[in-house]
Amino acid sequence: MPHELRDWIEYCNMPSSSTLAEERARNGSPEPFRVRYWGVGNENWGCGGWLRPEIYANLYRQYSVYIREYGGTRPFLVACGPGGPDRRWTRGFMDTLDGGSPDGLSMHYYEGGADQPTDFTAEHMKEQLSKFAKVEEAIAEQRALLDGYREGRKIGLILDEWGAWDKITEETEKRYGKLWQQSTMRSGVAAGLGLNIFNRLADKLHMCNVAQIVNVLQSLLLTEGPEGKACIRTTTYYAFALFKPHRSKTAVRVETQDTSPLAVSVSASRREKELVISFVNARHDADFEIDCTIAGRNLREGKAEILHDADWNVCNTFDNPNRVALRTHPVVVEGSKLRMDLPRLSVATVTVQTA
Repeated sequence: MPHELRDWIEYCNMPSSSTLAEERARNGSPEPFRVRYWGVGNENWGCGGWLRPEIYANLYRQYSVYIREYGGTRPFLVACGPGGPDRRWTRGFMDTLDGGSPDGLSMHYYEGGADQPTDFTAEHMKEQLSKFAKVEEAIAEQRALLDGYREGRKIGLILDEWGAWDKITEETEKRYGKLWQQSTMRSGVAAGLGLNIFNRLADKLHMCNVAQIVNVLQSLLLTEGPEGKACIRTTTYYAFALFKPHRSKTAVRVETQDTSPLAVSVSASRREKELVISFVNARHDADFEIDCTIAGRNLREGKAEILHDADWNVCNTFDNPNRVALRTHPVVVEGSKLRMDLPRLSVATVTVQTA
């Protein structure tokens, strides 16, 4: 009910002097949580109600009107956007909303897999990794669609569920829990493809999130045993680690000769005299030589790290937790040129200093 959302916001954010703020204090948190982001529903086109967009838009209006600001924390309301490249959902929602636009619109786009995580065929891997080109197209389409509405430009587009969703056996679910999924070298490449998209489309996206951090789908960590006694870092964890140098930098536009779905994927960002470039080779049957020109810049020095294994089904396990990990990788910088080998099925990040 709408009042429940209002009550939760008051419970979390009201500093004091209310019944719910006092209840929070009795529960051990006298200081407010100052929660800013609030999703008004989730996947309402499917498991969140199987609603039509017009019905959801009316419900959103009812819920959002009760929202209040407490303690100086203005709620950032996120409406349910499409699942995949569904323009009909977004149009139906925006056409019905008629005012009271949300701060953000959440879209989900998973890259489904036909095989079990550690038993992918080459053909099915190609099919799955090629879908990331569709994700990029869908983001651009949704941004353009929102921009076509009077208030649409103020709505931030958010991709907060994405990644490889492979076939999960009944036996795996019984042993580890629902949607527990191993992360292989293929999964690490998939993570790199997604993160490169977010860098390239930084002007179209307000926020991106990884929904599953531990044990579920393409997670960064896997645990086993009582209270997660055993914990390992996945290939997805290491792919994310390779993109940490991009944080707090400004995205830089990149151009490549090949724009096919499985061509070398690239993104770049910079701050002052530091430039960070990430490359992904999603091909299982081709190594590449990177010859990259940095327009208008002279490069002084560079260092690189890589996540790589030619076996796309290989993964870290509780018995062998460090089977796949980051390692340093040779890179040559000279003048405005950067040269590097990019082996098949790899994610690499280069950090260079510019003059």
